[in-house]
Amino acid sequence: MAVPARTCGASLPGPARTALSWPGHGSRPGLSARRPAARPPRPLSLLLPPLLLFPLLAAPGASAYSFPQQHTMQHWARRLEQEIDGVMRIFGGVQQLREIYKDNRNLFEVQENEPQKLVEKVAGDIESLLDRKVQALKRLADAAENFQKAHRWQDNIKEEDIVYYDAKADAELDDPESEDVERGSKASTLRLDFVEDSNFKNKVNYSYTAVQIPTDIYKGSTVILNELNWTEALENVFIENRRQDPTLLWQVFGSATGVTRYYPATPWRAPKKIDLYDVRRRPWYIQGASSPKDMVIIVDVSGSVSGLTLKLMKTSVCEMLDTLSDDDYVNVASFNEKAQPVSCFTHLVQANVRNKKVFKEAVQGMVAKGTTGYKAGFEYAFDQLQNSNITRANCNKMIMMFTDGGEDRVQDVFEKYNWPNRTVRVFTFSVGQHNYDVTPLQWMACTNKGYYFEIPSIGAIRINTQEYLDVLGRPMVLAGKEAKQVQWTNVYEDALGLGLVVTGTLPVFNLTQDGPGEKKNQLILGVMGIDVALNDIKRLTPNYTLGANGYVFAIDLNGYVLLHPNLKPQTTNFREPVTLDFLDAELEDENKEEIRRSMIDGNKGHKQIRTLVKSLDERYIDEVMRNYTWVPIRSTNYSLGLVLPPYSTFYLQANLSDQILQVKLPISKLKDFEFLLPSSFESEGHVFIAPREYCKELNASDNNTEFLKNFIELMEKVTPDSKQCNNFLLHNLILDTGITQQLVERVWRDQDLNTYSLLAVFAATDGGITRVFPNKAAEDWTETPEPFNASFYRRSLDNHGYVFKPPQQDARLRPLELENDTVGILVSTAVELSLGGRTLRPAVVGVKLDLEAWAEKFKVLASNRTHQDQPQKQCGPNSHCEMDCEVNNEDLLCVLIDDGGFLVLSNQNHQWDQVGRFFSEVDANLMLALYNNSFYTRKESYDYQAACAPLPPGNLGAAPRGIFVPTIADFLNLAWWTSAAAWSLFQQLLYGLIYHSWFQADPAEAEGNPEVRESSCVMKQTQYYFGSVNASYNAIIDCGNCSRLFHAQRLTHTNLLFVVAEKPLCSQCEAGRLLQKETHCPADGPEQCELVQRPRYRRGPHICFDYNATEDTSDCGRGASFPPSLGVLVSLQLLLLLSLPPRPQPQVHAHPSRRL
Repeated sequence: MAVPARTCGASLPGPARTALSWPGHGSRPGLSARRPAARPPRPLSLLLPPLLLFPLLAAPGASAYSFPQQHTMQHWARRLEQEIDGVMRIFGGVQQLREIYKDNRNLFEVQENEPQKLVEKVAGDIESLLDRKVQALKRLADAAENFQKAHRWQDNIKEEDIVYYDAKADAELDDPESEDVERGSKASTLRLDFVEDSNFKNKVNYSYTAVQIPTDIYKGSTVILNELNWTEALENVFIENRRQDPTLLWQVFGSATGVTRYYPATPWRAPKKIDLYDVRRRPWYIQGASSPKDMVIIVDVSGSVSGLTLKLMKTSVCEMLDTLSDDDYVNVASFNEKAQPVSCFTHLVQANVRNKKVFKEAVQGMVAKGTTGYKAGFEYAFDQLQNSNITRANCNKMIMMFTDGGEDRVQDVFEKYNWPNRTVRVFTFSVGQHNYDVTPLQWMACTNKGYYFEIPSIGAIRINTQEYLDVLGRPMVLAGKEAKQVQWTNVYEDALGLGLVVTGTLPVFNLTQDGPGEKKNQLILGVMGIDVALNDIKRLTPNYTLGANGYVFAIDLNGYVLLHPNLKPQTTNFREPVTLDFLDAELEDENKEEIRRSMIDGNKGHKQIRTLVKSLDERYIDEVMRNYTWVPIRSTNYSLGLVLPPYSTFYLQANLSDQILQVKLPISKLKDFEFLLPSSFESEGHVFIAPREYCKELNASDNNTEFLKNFIELMEKVTPDSKQCNNFLLHNLILDTGITQQLVERVWRDQDLNTYSLLAVFAATDGGITRVFPNKAAEDWTETPEPFNASFYRRSLDNHGYVFKPPQQDARLRPLELENDTVGILVSTAVELSLGGRTLRPAVVGVKLDLEAWAEKFKVLASNRTHQDQPQKQCGPNSHCEMDCEVNNEDLLCVLIDDGGFLVLSNQNHQWDQVGRFFSEVDANLMLALYNNSFYTRKESYDYQAACAPLPPGNLGAAPRGIFVPTIADFLNLAWWTSAAAWSLFQQLLYGLIYHSWFQADPAEAEGNPEVRESSCVMKQTQYYFGSVNASYNAIIDCGNCSRLFHAQRLTHTNLLFVVAEKPLCSQCEAGRLLQKETHCPADGPEQCELVQRPRYRRGPHICFDYNATEDTSDCGRGASFPPSLGVLVSLQLLLLLSLPPRPQPQVHAHPSRRL
C-alpha cells in the first residue's frame, strides 16, 4: 500500500522498498551484497515451504547464527499468546465474575433499550422544553409591539428623564477614562444588589432588567432615550414569564437601534480593551431579523482609490461579512476595467466561519489600479446571482458595491438583468472623503430597492455595514403574522457566560401607522430572544443506560451538531457560532452521509452500520458495529439521533428492595455499602467512584478521595427512596460495589501478583465503580474514575480479546521514568454476560503488567529457552543455530506493537523508556515497511475544535500601519494638499487621535475573554489501525546495502503485532517516517477551495420573505458631497475635535423613519 499524498502537515518522504520473499535457496550472501528487487506483498503460505524458505544465513558478528525460521517465530507467538491468556484467566477473573453476577441474579433486572421508543421520547421532551420557551417568546413579542405602538415619541426627552440599570456602569466607574466618569452621566442609573445564581453562572437581580448600549452609540441621543423609555415596560413581562416558567434563562430584546435590554439584570462582562459588542451582529439577531441571503460584494479597486480609502473598503467588507450567518451565501469580487473574485471561490459559497476567513484574508491583498468600470462589476455580480447550478440560499438577493465614487449609472446593465421585476436589491457605499457627485450611487440604490450609505471614516463602518438588515426586514414586517415564526439558532457561546446555548428568536414589528395616509410602517423594531443552555437539553437524554459507547446527538438543517459527545470546542469566540458538522464530529463514511441527509430532510429512520470510531484519547481507531435511529424534533429545525452498539441493547438495573427493610434507614446501612468505606480498602482494594450526580446535594470535586468523602457523608443522611437522589445511579453503584468485592474475595486476595510480575489487578463497571487491588496500587493509578470516560474501558467493550494500553508518551517529552517498578501496561477485556438469551457487557477487568519484568519475560518467551530458569543455549563454532530475541538481542530486534502502532514491549533495554511512543519514532524504517505491507491502515481526519497558541506578530499584521503614506514630493506639491488623498490622510490622523483605542484593539481580545491567549485552529489527526493482513508474513526491507529481514504476526485474541527484525546496519534508509502526532494546518484544514466544489447537503429555513408588493422603497438613503477646501475642512475638524470628549461618541445613524 503506497503512502498517499498528505493534505497538510509535514510531507512524507518516499518509503523504502519491501518484499515478502527471501532471495532464493542456499546460503544467504554477505550483508554487503544487494538483495533482489521488491515484489508485491503476498502471504508467506503462498510462497515456499517453510523448510526451504529459511536457509542458514550468516549474521554479522555471529557467523554461526541465522535469522529464525517462520515456524520458530510462530512458536514464539503461540507462547506469548498462551502466557497472556493464562495470566488473564487466573487474575482477570472473567469467568468468575460471570458466576458472581449469576449468583446475585436476584439483586438486579435486565432492562432493554428500545431505540425507537427512546429517541421518540427524548425528542418529545426536547420539543416540550422548547415549546415553553416559544410561548414566553410570543408573549414578549406581542407585548413589545403593543408597548411601542402606545408609546408617544418625545423630541425633547432628556437623559435625566430616564431611569434604568446600565449594565456597563460598574465597569465604567472602575475605568478612569470612561465617558461617564469624565463627563458625568446625566441619566439616572440604578445601583443594584446581586445574588449568585448557579443556573446563570453569574450574579443576577430578578427585580430589574439591564441595558447594554454599544460603545459607538451615544447614550443621550433622542432615538436611544425614546427606545429606553418604551422598552422599560418589558420588565414586568420578563418577570411574569419567569414566574410561569422558573427554568427560563436570559430573556433578551435586541433593538434595531442597538440597545439590548435583558433579564434578569447582571453586570456586563466588559473586556479589558474596548467593548465592541453590538446585539445587531449577534448570530441570533441576524437570523431573526431577516430571511436568508445571496450576497455578492463588489469592491472598486481603480486607481482613484487612495491608500486610506482602500483600507476603509477592506475593513468595511470584513465587517459586512460578519453580518452573514450559515444560512447565507456570498462571494466577493474586485473590479476596475474587469471584475475578478478576490479569492479562489468562483461562485457563491456558504457564509460559514472558514469561508469567511478565506474572504477576509483575500481582501487584504486587493491593490488599487486601473480605471473604474461599474459595468464590469455589476455584470459579474448579476452572473453570480443567476447561477442556478450551485447550492445557494434562494431567498434575498443583493449586490453590495463599495466605491469612492463615479459618474456612470450603468442603467443598461440593470435593464438587462434586474428590471422590471427588481428581484436583486442594490446597496451602494460611498467610501472615504472625496469630491465626487454621489447622485449616481443614490440612483443605483433607489431604482433597485436598495439603500445608499456613506462611510467617510473608520467610525462609520460598523453602523453602516449592518443597517441594510432594516431594508431586508421590510417584507417580513409587511407579511405580518405570517412572518411571526420562531426560529432556533445554531449553537454559539453566550456573551454573559452561560456557556454553549441555542436561542429561540422572534422578530418584533413596528405596528404604528406612518404618515397622514395611514400607511403601514415597514420597520422592524428588533428581535426577541430566549436562551436555552445545551446542558439543559442534555439532561433530557438518557445518561448511563446507553452504556459507555452509546449516545444521543442532534443536528440542524446545516448538518451542524447541537448535541454530540464530541462537541467540545477548546476555544469559543462569541462573535461566531460553533459550527461542527456531524461528519466532522465523527469519522465520515457513506452510511453517515445518508443518515445525515435523512435527518436534515426531517425523516425517521434506523440503520445498522459498520463504521470506524476514534478512541477517547484520539490514539486509536476501532472498526465497530453501531445502530443509528433518528426522528425529527417537531416544531424545530432539529433532528435527534440515537447511537447504540449491539451489546448495549440491554443493561442492568439494580433491585435492592429486598435489602431495604426500612425505608427510613440511611443508605449507609445497606449491605455492601461498607465496601465503599476507606477502612475496607486495605483488604478489599481501593475503590474509585465515578463523579456522577447521584444526588442534588452532593458536592462535586475533581479529587476522587474528597468526592468519595462527600458521598459517604451524604449517604449517612439520605434514605434509599429519597426524592433528591437518582435511585438508578445510586443503587447500581452499591450493587457493583458488592459485585467487585466478591471478585476480590474469590480471585484476587489469594493470588500472589509478584509471581506473575503484576503491579495491580482491577475491575471497572457500568455502575461507576473502579476497584484496584492491592490498595497501594491506587497511588499509581492514572485512569479517570469515570469508566465511561476511560479509553481502556470503551475500547475493551468494542474489541474481543485482550486490549493492551501502554502508557501514553509524547515525543516532545522526556522518556518514561523507570523507577521503583511503577511503570505499567494495562491489559483489559470486557466481561460478557448471557442471561436468558440477552447479551450485555456490564464490566471490564484487567491487569497492570510490570514493564521491566515483562520485558525480560518477553525475551525468554521469544527465545529457545522453555522457561526463565533454564540456562541460555550456546551455539558452537561448527554448528548452525537460529537467532532468538534473548541471546542475540544485539543483532535481532523483537517488539510487540499495539493496533495503533505504539510500542508495548521490546527486547532492547534502551527502548524500554520509549514504550508508549509511536513506533515510527523508535524505528521509522521498520514501521514504514509494516505500513506498506498492509499490516497497518491510516486514517486522517481534522479537528476543527482545536486551540493553538497565537502566531508571533508580523510586520504586516497591524491595521493602523495600512494607511497611505505620502512621499516628500507629495508634501511639496501644492495641488496634493487640496486633493482627496490629503484630506483622507488628515481625517485619518484626526480619527486616530479620537479613536486611539479602536486602532489598537485586537477584535478577538476586545470582544472575547482577555485572559484567553489561544485561538481556534484546525489540527490534522492521523491514526493507524490494523489492516487486512492476518497471516504470518516475512519480508525484506530492500534498501541496498542496508536491507533488513523481518517477520510480523498478529497475536490472536489481542491487539498486538509481534515483529522480529534484523537491527539496522546503517541509517541511509531512515528517510521515510510516518507521522502520528497532531499537526497544525495553517490553511485551516482541507483546502477550502476544493471543499466548496463538493458542498455537503443542507437545507435552508423553510420560510422566505424577500418580496412584498406593498413595500415602499422611497426611503433609500440620502447623502451630500462637496469639494474639499482645506481651510473649511480643517476648521470643521478642529470644531469637531473640541466638541467631542476624549472618548468617541458618534451619533446613531438611524433612518429618518426610525423615529418611533
